[in-house]
Amino acid sequence: MPLPIPTPRHRRRRCPLLSGATPLRLLLQLHALLPLLRPASAHQAPSSYSNDVLGEWKPARATYYAPSDPRDTVGGACGYGDLGRSGYGLGTVGLSEAIFEKGEMCGACLEVRCVEELRYCIPGTSIKLTVTNFCPPNYGLPRDAGGHCNPPNRHLVLPIEAFEKIAIWKAGNMPVQYRRIRCVREGGIRFTVDGYGVFHSVLISNVGGAGDVREVKVKGSRTGWLSMARNWGQNWQSNAVLVGQSLSFRVTGSDHRT
Repeated sequence: MPLPIPTPRHRRRRCPLLSGATPLRLLLQLHALLPLLRPASAHQAPSSYSNDVLGEWKPARATYYAPSDPRDTVGGACGYGDLGRSGYGLGTVGLSEAIFEKGEMCGACLEVRCVEELRYCIPGTSIKLTVTNFCPPNYGLPRDAGGHCNPPNRHLVLPIEAFEKIAIWKAGNMPVQYRRIRCVREGGIRFTVDGYGVFHSVLISNVGGAGDVREVKVKGSRTGWLSMARNWGQNWQSNAVLVGQSLSFRVTGSDHRT
């Protein structure tokens, strides 16, 4: 059963936004007010996450990819860039349109386990993954014959290193179950601000708790709280001019924690 919704709390930190004509690229790290738990390993039995469950098990299917080039771990529809440097590594997953929710699932943590195909499943195992990418539809193929990510399919695409934690590679297009769990992060929320003399956008990453972001507000030292809009993935934008002001951010996830 989902955990009860906690009382909302504010987490605010202030940081200077530098002015100037040169491109601005600041990495602002704030300490999250969510309790920091001991990091979980990437491969555990399902019962290991019992205290951190945010949703019920749901059916899906999963395939894997084998990156042939280090650049395959860079980019993605959530905008996190180099997944190794951003702390996500290969414990990641891309979701089909039916699950991705137009980017709202970016940063969420899933527990995934192999089911039904017992000859391929590794018994008693599950894996924790972070949503970092989108699996686009391929309408040139039927959804049950190659168009794995076509609506309304619930489909997950994993790195082979993650896939082989729960099943052998011969499983191919494998039946799985997944559920939302709490994310455990170290170092607090990260804000990467981009702009050219004027505040443009902020990439929000390393979010604990629900892991996703549903609402962002920014406050300059000379403004009130201003709503930001999701540009794509976890990149949020504002048209406000905040050059030379100290900034505070207010971030709210799907668990309503702020």
